[in-house]
Amino acid sequence: MTSAVDGNPRDHLLDTVRRELYTPVIGDVLDTLGRYHQFLPAPIRALTPGAVLVGRAMPALMADVHGPQQRPFGLLTEALDQLEPGDIYLCGGGSRNCAYWGEILTATARTRGAVGAVIDGYHRDTPKVLEQRWPVFSRGSYGQDSAVRTQVIDYRVPIQIGHVWVNPGDLIVGDVDGIVVVPQDLEADVVTQALAKARTENTVRRAIEDGMTSTAAFAEYGVL
Repeated sequence: MTSAVDGNPRDHLLDTVRRELYTPVIGDVLDTLGRYHQFLPAPIRALTPGAVLVGRAMPALMADVHGPQQRPFGLLTEALDQLEPGDIYLCGGGSRNCAYWGEILTATARTRGAVGAVIDGYHRDTPKVLEQRWPVFSRGSYGQDSAVRTQVIDYRVPIQIGHVWVNPGDLIVGDVDGIVVVPQDLEADVVTQALAKARTENTVRRAIEDGMTSTAAFAEYGVL
């Protein structure tokens, strides 16, 4: 199969996704490929309505601790300091009994060129995070500190969030409809097929607005 993105650098692929695609159409294509569990849990939402997130996963693994630690936060600072441009800090693990993200973490990741954070847990310092105008997705706000409750135990390692297995470097796309994970070995085919589907959906909408019935449109174009 010839891909619409063959021969282009990976950053061009990200630009194409950001410009033309959205999570539902990507998820639909993944379904056709038998990847039925690629959306992160629905409660993980953007802090800012309309936020869009496209980049590469940099997973961090969290674990609960109980009380003061010899090394508060574990490997958190190391994980932040090795972020690269285009990365998305994506963390999960532990019992989510405190905030996993906040103002200073946002500033660090943003300054290093990371393009967003996806937190399978809570954030805090909400006004200070929002004023940085940088995409953060989480399960909501909760002020309880993590120093005596959780820590990062590893990073740039595979992790599981909900039913989704996330590997370092996987394509992450987030918007108002959620966050979808595209495995690296499928991304060229997924993007190519999603572009074709999105363009067909535009054609179908115009046909329906011009008077075609939904039944006829589905019969002709195969999308709904």
